[in-house]
Amino acid sequence: MERRLHTRHRARTTVYVSIPGGCRRLCRAINLSASGVFIETNNLGLRKGQQVVLSFAINLGAITKLHRRTAVVAHVSRGGTGLMMETYSTVARAL
Repeated sequence: MERRLHTRHRARTTVYVSIPGGCRRLCRAINLSASGVFIETNNLGLRKGQQVVLSFAINLGAITKLHRRTAVVAHVSRGGTGLMMETYSTVARAL
């Protein structure tokens, strides 16, 4: 049974994953929804519950928008990492 709140969509974008106090890595997004993203990762050392910052570009035809979202690692598997993004309103309040 599907437990997701939002539909996943195939993604064709790259995502910078910034680890607070650590490095910034470029990864490929596999799928994306309004509240989460699954990215291919190779041994980033991420742990479930860890907070990261995502930066990615969304191509809207004539314009490209850059998005930054705080996310929490939901799960790590052989194929990659599932990240749950915080809602925009939560991020805006923190700023």
